[in-house]
Amino acid sequence: MDSLADYIVQKGQFLLNLARQFTFKDAIDVIIVTILIYSAIKLVRETRAGQLVKGIIILVVIFLLSSQFELLMLSTILRTFFQFAFLALLIVFQPEIRKALEQMGRSKVGQSLANAVGVKEKESDKTQIRKAIEGVVDATAVLQQMRMGALIVFERHTKLGEIVETGTIVEADPSAQLIANIFFNKAPLHDGAMIIRAGRIYSAGCILPLSSNISISADLGTRHRAGLGMSENSDAVVVVVSEETGQISIALNGRLTRNYNRVTLREKLEQLLISSSEGAASGGKRILGKLGFSSSKKEA
Repeated sequence: MDSLADYIVQKGQFLLNLARQFTFKDAIDVIIVTILIYSAIKLVRETRAGQLVKGIIILVVIFLLSSQFELLMLSTILRTFFQFAFLALLIVFQPEIRKALEQMGRSKVGQSLANAVGVKEKESDKTQIRKAIEGVVDATAVLQQMRMGALIVFERHTKLGEIVETGTIVEADPSAQLIANIFFNKAPLHDGAMIIRAGRIYSAGCILPLSSNISISADLGTRHRAGLGMSENSDAVVVVVSEETGQISIALNGRLTRNYNRVTLREKLEQLLISSSEGAASGGKRILGKLGFSSSKKEA
């Protein structure tokens, strides 16, 4: 009993010493590591990587058992495998790692810093974006009445060069007439997506990646799945007009919101394309200011 009591006292003193040495910097370190581990677990659970992780855990258990029972051939093979495991993990989990890095870049903190250190958006650029929004809103209203489908992608921070190359370069000012003509069901480019870059119609007839989400409703067709897939792989805002129902939807960050009309569609696009960029830029300036950096250069 005395030895047990002494052991408990020693462990208690050890924990007290650790607590006294624990600083605010250590708390920040623990919080960051906890967030990273939680994000990694969440990412694995939401993708097919979960099955791969289970397979790796099984291999580790087999390796430990083979070492314990001195199964030389099996333990040697697994030991050789684990020597190259890091490189193998990078190759196997490449899609998941890429997705995680893209999500970090599209996060509020990442966008705020990017806006703060980047080129300040000019008032003329905002005017051009508003013009594009008006053209899209008017065109979708026409297409909705005529029961013609449309897929319109507003490019934001994530550049869509690979997607643009699958279509035809247009490089034109946005107007309701032009947008509606492109998606007219007899037009050669109506089946693909339109890319709007910096407030201008940049490309049309583009092929978008389909969503890999298996929980998507069976009622959604290929056009909606393509819009969701584009929003999963970038920070783009995707406007979808259903050919069957005429319903207007917006795909953003892998989620689809529906039942927009002219008023609500205009308000939502202005909020996402204009108001959010202004808020992100001001947030980035505050972050850099706290870090002791200046986001703007002083004129001589």
